[in-house]
Amino acid sequence: MKKEVQKEMQENSHGQLHEHKHDHNRGEHKGHNHDDLAKGSSCPTCGNISDGTGHDRSMGRLSFALLGGCFTLNSYLLQWFLPNYKMAAEFSALTGALILAMPIIMTAIKDLWNGKVYMNELVALAILATIAGGDFQTAGLIAFFLLLTIIIESRTASGAQRSIEELIKLTPNTAHLFRDGAEIDIEASELKVGDIVRVRAGENFPVDGRITSGESIVNQASITGESLPVDKAVNDDVYAGTQNLTGGVEIKVTKVGEDTTLGKVKEMIMAAEHSKTPIVRIIDNYAGYYTPTVLMLAGVTWWFSDGNMRQVITLMVIACPCAIVLATPTAVVATVAAAARLGILIKNVGHLELAAKIRTFVFDKTGTLTNGLLSVVRLNPFEGTEPAELLRIATSAEQYSNHPTAKAMLKLAQEAEITLSEAVTFSEIHGKGVSVTLEGKKCLVGRAAWLTELGYIIPPEGEEADNLSIVYVAWDEKIIGWLGLRDKLRNESAQMITDLRELGIRHCAMVTGDRHSVAQAVAAQLNIDEFRSECLPEGKVEYVNEASKNSMVAVVGDGVNDAPALAAGDLGIAMGAIGSDIAISSASIALMNNDLRRIPALVVLSRQMRMIINQNLFIGMVFVFGGMLLAVLDLMTPIAAAVFHTLSTLLIIFNSARLMRSGEELTLTKYDDKL
Repeated sequence: MKKEVQKEMQENSHGQLHEHKHDHNRGEHKGHNHDDLAKGSSCPTCGNISDGTGHDRSMGRLSFALLGGCFTLNSYLLQWFLPNYKMAAEFSALTGALILAMPIIMTAIKDLWNGKVYMNELVALAILATIAGGDFQTAGLIAFFLLLTIIIESRTASGAQRSIEELIKLTPNTAHLFRDGAEIDIEASELKVGDIVRVRAGENFPVDGRITSGESIVNQASITGESLPVDKAVNDDVYAGTQNLTGGVEIKVTKVGEDTTLGKVKEMIMAAEHSKTPIVRIIDNYAGYYTPTVLMLAGVTWWFSDGNMRQVITLMVIACPCAIVLATPTAVVATVAAAARLGILIKNVGHLELAAKIRTFVFDKTGTLTNGLLSVVRLNPFEGTEPAELLRIATSAEQYSNHPTAKAMLKLAQEAEITLSEAVTFSEIHGKGVSVTLEGKKCLVGRAAWLTELGYIIPPEGEEADNLSIVYVAWDEKIIGWLGLRDKLRNESAQMITDLRELGIRHCAMVTGDRHSVAQAVAAQLNIDEFRSECLPEGKVEYVNEASKNSMVAVVGDGVNDAPALAAGDLGIAMGAIGSDIAISSASIALMNNDLRRIPALVVLSRQMRMIINQNLFIGMVFVFGGMLLAVLDLMTPIAAAVFHTLSTLLIIFNSARLMRSGEELTLTKYDDKL
């Protein structure tokens, strides 16, 4: 993965033209080039992310700015200290103006070549008019400040490029492959699923894998956003880009390249940075009309000012709407970066903006509000069956399932050293149970409602045991007993609900496939407004659709069993998505860890982003439209317009940068579900 991304970046840094065009009727982009932007940066005109030119292009523009700036400064020095060398001062000023104007003029020419007129043409015309008027020093200063603005914009908005560069640094180039009893170093890109790799203390894991030997402490902050490291032992999963801190381990490769968790994170960052908020889409729709309108206004100003070109130049410089167009992209990039640092991965920034409007949250129970680590706490065999026999039959039937219930049974059976029987014709019915053939007899393990549907009669004693999740076992055409399981609430669940209410969330609901008594107990503990129990996946979807009629709904689940409900909500949030392709693909937003405090943090981050965008738009409009008014009234000079243009851009960039530290306190502490 690292090699491929590096190659792609290198190819994209050779100055090739990347285009996107905009059709106002269809919302498609065409004709507008991004050749002046860093790879991954946001276009100041349309807010789109460029696949353009990268760091080398920005450094080239900086070289133009420094060289042209030196010539312009030299002209002033000659004028002040050697007034007799007027011709030399004029030549130095002209040279500086041409050098500084060249990148801007070339960009404007490319726009015109593609048949479109954007704000670059305003600046180019203003500079050319100033040069034609013989005021070379003013032309140089205008070009210098505007070129400096373009450099700042391209480097500030290049969030995707820097994110990918940081991800590349996390994965080592080589790996220690363990083969035939010997260790050999090979390129990490050459590893295959099933290879055994040795990772020493202090090294980063090159791929996703499962520990086969050794134990260590691993820093997973690059994936989960948590600063506290976690203990890892045999059979634990590790992820590409995370750091092995204390002990040497051997891992069996499970995923490579783009299939690794880090690869999925990279894809989500790129997807988020390529997406646009509704505000940016509105700006896109009207960007093509702005420059012709300003040019018309400039013509009117020229007519009524008796051909005052200084006034017209000032108008065109201050009318360049970089500040307005950057208002949203800079805030979005800062927010996406802050969210990624917290382990909140966003597929589309439109979803992030939507989080501020959510008024109803619908939670799954198992694995979301609870830690999902079920334990068998009661065996209730019916007449003629021993407890150990009940556990043996149930576990034998469930041994090929990945459901938390099956894992809890298997754990107890291993502790009791029970020998399992071979199950054949295994079939798992989603949300209901499993059906197998065991020792030549049909065996069913699952919910009471499912067994009742199939014609089994639930004995009266099966209705006892409140606050337990009950799994019934049917074997040889009769129900032989049930197992009671209990889950534990996450330590932060109650605080999360409280925080959401303080943020103005009107309704918190819970939907679960568990029994009514269990759901009722959890809802009471967490002060949940409403709950639905014994819900199949389609029942969860039905509830979400019903809730969506009254307000915007966010659904929070584990991303595996709750995929339909996650897709049904206005916003789907998948918990604990680390290593889970299903979670990443099924939800709008993926939380890479199980810390529920990230959910209120997401709402806060979304509202802060909306506030910053509004502030930025206000600042931009004050500078642009206020400056245009001053220009029309001839109360501003061209140089002052260029300075104000740069100042407005810097104000917006610094204002957006405040979002970068949002939620920082969440990375410093961590709830321990094991307490």
